[in-house]
Amino acid sequence: MPFLSKLLQAIAFVPAIVNGIEGLFSSHSGADKKNAAMSFLQGALSMADAVSSKQIVDEQGFKAGLDQIISGTVACLNASVWAKTK
Repeated sequence: MPFLSKLLQAIAFVPAIVNGIEGLFSSHSGADKKNAAMSFLQGALSMADAVSSKQIVDEQGFKAGLDQIISGTVACLNASVWAKTK
């Protein structure tokens, strides 16, 4: 799968994954939730296939980018009506 398609696929999964993780791990820390989201996302994308086929040449850089996407998605969701009122 071309890199751009892989990246767009990752971005499309993030809101659903973050929402699901929030429901499953609501009592855990934010860091635990982020780690779980990264794990789910990497599994969903089969990142190893992309790395082995040389479409992602810097796996750590790609993971760092996904980490930022997850953080941004959480910030957007927390600023929306999705967030629980305090």
